Amino acid sequence: MNTLDYIIVAVYLLGFLGMGYFFKDNKDSSDYFLGGRSMSWFPLSLSTMATQLSAISFVSAPAFVGLKLGGGMKWLSFEFAVPLAMLFIMIFIVPPLFRSGVVSIYEFVERRFGVSTRLILSVVFQISRALGTGVMVYTIAIILQAVLDIDFVYTILIISIITVVYSWQGGMKAVVWGDAIQMIILFAGLLTCLFYGWHLWSTSGGPELGFPPERLQVIDFNWGLEMGEEYGFWPMLIGGFFLYVSYYGCDQTQAQRMLSAKNEKTIRKLLLANGLIRFPVVLLYCTVGLFIGGLVTLDADFLSEISAMTQKYFPEEYATAGTKADLMIPIFITKYLPHGFIGLLMVGILSAAMSSLSSTVNSLSAVSVEDFFNRGSKKLSTRKYMMLSKGAVVFWGGVCMAASFLFGGSKSAVIEIINAIGSVFYGPVLVTFLLAMFSRKVTTRGINAGIVIAVLVNLAFSKTMQQILGFDPGIHIFWIWLNFTGVLITLAVAYTVSWAFPGKNAPRPLPETVRPGWDDFKQPEVWMLLVFFVLILIFSYFLPSLYG
Repeated sequence: MNTLDYIIVAVYLLGFLGMGYFFKDNKDSSDYFLGGRSMSWFPLSLSTMATQLSAISFVSAPAFVGLKLGGGMKWLSFEFAVPLAMLFIMIFIVPPLFRSGVVSIYEFVERRFGVSTRLILSVVFQISRALGTGVMVYTIAIILQAVLDIDFVYTILIISIITVVYSWQGGMKAVVWGDAIQMIILFAGLLTCLFYGWHLWSTSGGPELGFPPERLQVIDFNWGLEMGEEYGFWPMLIGGFFLYVSYYGCDQTQAQRMLSAKNEKTIRKLLLANGLIRFPVVLLYCTVGLFIGGLVTLDADFLSEISAMTQKYFPEEYATAGTKADLMIPIFITKYLPHGFIGLLMVGILSAAMSSLSSTVNSLSAVSVEDFFNRGSKKLSTRKYMMLSKGAVVFWGGVCMAASFLFGGSKSAVIEIINAIGSVFYGPVLVTFLLAMFSRKVTTRGINAGIVIAVLVNLAFSKTMQQILGFDPGIHIFWIWLNFTGVLITLAVAYTVSWAFPGKNAPRPLPETVRPGWDDFKQPEVWMLLVFFVLILIFSYFLPSLYG
């Protein structure tokens, strides 16, 4: 990087500090955490995608497609279930959740099952999201250190402090508009990488060699139940459906955006945009990975530089052989792009990291204030609420920063547990919300037992936990199935316990809810998502012949 690149990065960072000041006028909780419930679908859609398509995706998705052993375009299979998940959320989850008027979505659960269930879900969300986000920030910081030779400590501090400052000042409006700007920057960076990657690959003899056929296959009809069976059609469709419904509909970081919308029509547009745009964006990620991965095979210096950086900064992970594929994109940026574009792309990586961090900090603050301080009959005054909310933003920003330093580079079980939590909790969380909305039979004791038992069983079959505990049940399940098994086990246990102990923690009345009717299925957004689902399957099936 030269002076021009550093100026671009500095202007970007100062601009975000100014944006936080611009949105500093927040009167109450609705303003601070929900943007006054007045936000339109466009910034909310970009914000939703920016949070999900994070810095890890910007760096890792192309690396998986182009360089990682066993990788390829099958990364696209992550997107198969997205349109169906958006459709389900639109019909079943949005109406009751949006009309409830809650800030923390776990308050909705309390209305049906009581305080204990609310706090179980809230605590799990806070711990897992804070640690997971801290690890994400560390991962990006250490990769930037490798290619820019800037100590990761400074990168973590820059990302964390600036994100906390504009989130603290501007609340949800600053977070959403910041995410929207960051998504545009990220997309511009991807297009830049695509153009230069394609140009360099095509002028270096790439078209004569083509792409390895095994990297072009997207659909593999395996069940993900044997060693080496990953990214199969059925686990990615079924497990992915439950993962995305739970993440976008029942996770505070995403649901908070829906609650910030003007009305339900705005939410339908938000979900439609996310269901239609995610696949093309991820396809862009993957195509970038193909071209730049192809360039690696043609340019021995490129591969040597990746290997050298791997051995310099990651000697323990790759002590014997191999390269860290995640270095491919950052090294490509600094090696092949002209100055000015290098600064833009570094901003793109920083943008993606800051987007994920700002969303996490804002959501964690909303949940901690609502679930622990503003719950029940003793409501906080507006002044105390705002003071506590802003203090919570600083607190959770510090926690995420501390997690980056304490756990980011560790090879201890903490990292493995964080990775395991993401795949074992989504199913139980989803079932809890669906039962709170639509079931009159399940008791508090039943749902709490279902959550605990489903999580324990999922942990037992999680590959990461098996490695930690040295336990091998002889059954190998691709991790995305755990979202589905979590749903089945939670349902079975919740109904069984509620039936066996009917007098214990008798069911509460359902919160005000809305049961879907035929008119809900006739909405144009529903049919557009169904048609798009079919189209992406057809496209994915024929993709090897299109790219071959």
